Amino acid sequence: MLGSVLDISTADDGSVVICPHGAGDSVCGAELRLALVHLLRRVRPMVLIVDLCDLPEPDPFHVGSVAAACVLGDEHQVLVVVRSPSGAVTDRLTAAGVPRQRVNPVL
Repeated sequence: MLGSVLDISTADDGSVVICPHGAGDSVCGAELRLALVHLLRRVRPMVLIVDLCDLPEPDPFHVGSVAAACVLGDEHQVLVVVRSPSGAVTDRLTAAGVPRQRVNPVL
C-alpha cells in the first residue's frame, strides 16, 4: 500500500492490481500517475489492472493518467485493463482514448 490513497497488489497469476481510493483529488491523481509509470517502466508485469471501483468519480487527471498508461503499456508490452465502476466512467475513459475492449465494467 502506498500511503492511504493507493493499494497495489499482485494476483496469483502474476498480474498487478492498482486500486486508487479517496475523493479523486490531485494528491491521489499524482500518486496514481507515479505508480503507473513505475509499474509499467520498471516492474513490467504481463497484465496491469487499474481498478477504479473505489473511485466512483475520477477527475480528468485520473482519466488522462489511465489513458496514458494504456499507451505506455503498449510500448512496454504490458496489457493494461481497467475496471470501471459505471457506464459514465467507461464513457469518459473511452473518450480519453482508452480502448473500449480494455474497460471491464463491474456488474
